[in-house]
Amino acid sequence: MTGGSRSLPESPWLRLFQPRPDARARLVCLPHAGGSASFFRRWLDHLSDMVELVVVQYPGRENRIDDPLIDTMPVLIDALMDEMSPILDRPYLLFGHSMGATVAHELCLALAHCGKPLPSHLVVSAKEAPIHHQEGSWHRASDAVLWRELGRLGGMSPELLDFDDLRDLLLPAIRSDYRLIETYRPAPVRACLPTPIRAFVGRDDTELTAAQAADWSTFCSGGFQLHQFPGGHFYIKQYSSRVVTTLMDLMGCPCCCTSPITSPLYRDRR
Repeated sequence: MTGGSRSLPESPWLRLFQPRPDARARLVCLPHAGGSASFFRRWLDHLSDMVELVVVQYPGRENRIDDPLIDTMPVLIDALMDEMSPILDRPYLLFGHSMGATVAHELCLALAHCGKPLPSHLVVSAKEAPIHHQEGSWHRASDAVLWRELGRLGGMSPELLDFDDLRDLLLPAIRSDYRLIETYRPAPVRACLPTPIRAFVGRDDTELTAAQAADWSTFCSGGFQLHQFPGGHFYIKQYSSRVVTTLMDLMGCPCCCTSPITSPLYRDRR
């Protein structure tokens, strides 16, 4: 499949920091709770010229700072489904980190249900399999406690944690995201995607174990592999070059010619 020479239409949901209309494939990324599209901007330094980076921008941050926040998974997935069509015209890999991994999985399920092209791979980073998902209460914590928690995980540079104005600007979106993921309930029936799943995890991540990540294997029939990296929950910041290189290997770069999976069917199993 060739990419042609067509740019994506403008959308507040999809950020292209460097449009590549002739790219053979796309890497589509979904950020963590409180994260924004610019978190992935540096990945362009390590990306093949044949791959176009597309990052989902949740509302309530950066260029969408004034857009209404979304704090429930079904509403978020419905909104993303409306925006997906322009990026389904060529092979793509779907990558989600932490909360973004759960969003990416639910998005794949919705695409499969509607008979839309699925990614060549679904990569779930720093997230336990849905059978291990637990309720949380961080979204009900005070501003100071929630802000410190973000710093503990490594999602915020330490030198920025003392800026009260920044905290006041970012916390509404962070709290909304935490509410979304902490009130999320996986479907009781385990849907098995035909898309291969790769689970990425930091060896020192205190938020999940390698065994919990490995259980993503029961959610796909297309093959599974666990990849471990040095670092903690935000290993993808310190080891971005290694992470992107692994993703490019999965995509078969420099020329990615894996056709997207188009079957609307996927097996349900308990």
